Amino acid sequence: MMMESIWTPEVPGKAFEEFLRDNLEKAKSQRKWEPKDGALPALYLSHGAPPVFDDREWMDDFFRWSQSLPKPRAILIVSAHWESAPLALSTPHGNAGLVYDFGGFADVYYTMRYDTPDAFDLAAKVAALMPESEPVHQSSSRGLDHGAWVPLKVMYPLGDVPVMQLSMPTHDPQRLLDLGKRLKPLRDEGVLIIGSGFMVHGLRHATHEMLFFNKIPAWSHEFDAWADEALHNGDIDTLAQYKTLAPGMPYAHPTVEHFTPIFVALGAATSPDAQISTEIDGYRFGFSRRSIQVA
Repeated sequence: MMMESIWTPEVPGKAFEEFLRDNLEKAKSQRKWEPKDGALPALYLSHGAPPVFDDREWMDDFFRWSQSLPKPRAILIVSAHWESAPLALSTPHGNAGLVYDFGGFADVYYTMRYDTPDAFDLAAKVAALMPESEPVHQSSSRGLDHGAWVPLKVMYPLGDVPVMQLSMPTHDPQRLLDLGKRLKPLRDEGVLIIGSGFMVHGLRHATHEMLFFNKIPAWSHEFDAWADEALHNGDIDTLAQYKTLAPGMPYAHPTVEHFTPIFVALGAATSPDAQISTEIDGYRFGFSRRSIQVA
């Protein structure tokens, strides 16, 4: 697959404008979550970066996924791009500024906004779910980073759902599973819990052929296939040992922050044997963009 059109679009962001033209009315008609719907699922998604806005297929995949669910009352997202301990929450104020934590892209992406309603109610609920041994710091100014606002601007383009970001305080799988378990009650209240990373994120080892021709290296395919099998089997214990058991390491994740958000989503599952489904697959820039839904 040729990727030049994504990296160097003739008109940056034009594909996103066309996406909005085609889908805003659908977004307006999305049914809102009701208690009778039961718990919303938890998600782990491969979030991409500004090139998402020039990739119509990827945008359509995100939007189709969001439209398959009732519109949540609120969204709580844990992104690879906010590693902070102790736990911290982004500002609960509405229409907060964004974090443009990327470089080398067209100017238009640094002027994008994602204005959403205030999330004070969600902030209080998250804080109440944490034990005294793990207090939550409430930021008064930090906005959403690109691991949050890039996918959500496509999934919920109206910006009418309160969004709050929770920092990732550790990379220890068990601690993140426990964090997800604490957050699980929010699902029963119409809150969509999202872990945002990238199934394979070996940027350090990316080549020209990968970035511009989507050449898939063996280490990307092997890691993805291994993770897919473990997820299909519900084998979270094996998945948690990815550093030593997964083929393709450490190339697939020279640093692990883009994989570990998956454990927050898995921890928020309704039960240890909850159904896990792949909602987006395939490769971009040679990296697996597998994204999953956890019942």
